[in-house]
Amino acid sequence: MKAFFKKYQTIAETVFLLLILAGGCLWKYQEWKLQQMQQEIAQKVFRFHVRANSDSREDQALKLKVRDAVGTMMQQVLEGVDDVAECSRIVEANLAAVADTAQRTVYQEGYPYPVSAQVETAQFPQKAYGNYIFPAGEYQALNVVIGSGKGRNWWCVMYPNLCFHDAVYEVVDDEAEKTLQRVLSEDEYDAVLKSGEYRIRFKYLDFLNRFLEE
Repeated sequence: MKAFFKKYQTIAETVFLLLILAGGCLWKYQEWKLQQMQQEIAQKVFRFHVRANSDSREDQALKLKVRDAVGTMMQQVLEGVDDVAECSRIVEANLAAVADTAQRTVYQEGYPYPVSAQVETAQFPQKAYGNYIFPAGEYQALNVVIGSGKGRNWWCVMYPNLCFHDAVYEVVDDEAEKTLQRVLSEDEYDAVLKSGEYRIRFKYLDFLNRFLEE
């Protein structure tokens, strides 16, 4: 009898270890899948990034004034743009105008800071826009740097337009939602943005979904 219980104890321990191993593999797969999806999304959107000179109240307020000035200008320039490649080309062609607009705003506010503007790939944290969440990772962006650029940043999605609607503020209106649905795949839209939670779900394997959500 003792040997019988020992045998089944060994089997139970083996099953338990296999479950742990399977869970670890699923976790690694989920991490890989999330990374792949972020990279796919990054190829379909274009972001806007403003870096303040410092974290002082004055410099942070100046950052928002620069954001408003550049955003208002670019909203007009990008009107009618219907794909990310076109958005990138137009932004590249208007970099001098972006820098001039930002610099003029800084001088008008009484600050001597130099301003630069460039299109570059930058690291962004996870960011929510209403019920939509864009995962952390690298994205192509219009990067405007004020002075030393060491202050807290402001960032948004320039294409599709989730930043600006008649004025500069973060909003996801009906038109923006339709554009998101058009430029993203169904899985990207549903699993990442529409739900407001950046998770991968397995079709037909609900027990795995419950395991990954615990």
